[in-house]
Amino acid sequence: MRVRHFLALFLAAAFLAAGLHDAAQAQSQTEPRRGVQQQKKADPKRSARPRPDQTTQLNAMFEALKLAPDAQIARQIEGRIEAALARSGSATADLLMTRARSRIEAKDYDLSVTLLDSLIELHPNFTEAYAQRAHVHHLKKDIGRALADLRVVVAREPRHYTALVGLGVIFQDIGEEKRAVDAFRRAVAVNPQIRSIPELIKKLQIKVEGRDI
Repeated sequence: MRVRHFLALFLAAAFLAAGLHDAAQAQSQTEPRRGVQQQKKADPKRSARPRPDQTTQLNAMFEALKLAPDAQIARQIEGRIEAALARSGSATADLLMTRARSRIEAKDYDLSVTLLDSLIELHPNFTEAYAQRAHVHHLKKDIGRALADLRVVVAREPRHYTALVGLGVIFQDIGEEKRAVDAFRRAVAVNPQIRSIPELIKKLQIKVEGRDI
């Protein structure tokens, strides 16, 4: 148990240090490259698929999340994972995502869906765009489209615990408690420190065990 705790602490500290290093490096490179970047035109067809180095980092972060000894460390690692998933590698995609999120916060769901539709059309490999659109579809009570987008997300990134929770919530809403429990369990397997879900699983298990499902 001590070895597990030490490993999780070490990995979490390493990721936080890496984040500070990346930020410092990006800042140091901003000024020399600014003139060049201003001359380049955005390529709307640039792929938003995760780069090999990003994939390696995500793999390590998800492993650290699984080993996190407490909720505080898990929250720090979650933040790093979510930031990595939100990086598209395209300035155009990032701008559209920022605008879509601002419209979601303003509860302008129709415009946010329009922006996310455009983002996905331009960058179909950007998985997080599907996750955000699924969230908006769910807010609009469009369960069919929300499920479709969440299934895309989970198929591409089976460790996307927020998408798994989203699936569980929808299955629970439509009375599919067994499928909800399965989705929630998959989320907990990825992120054991995830908030509220273990308790929800226990409640749903009582309902499921009392039925012939």
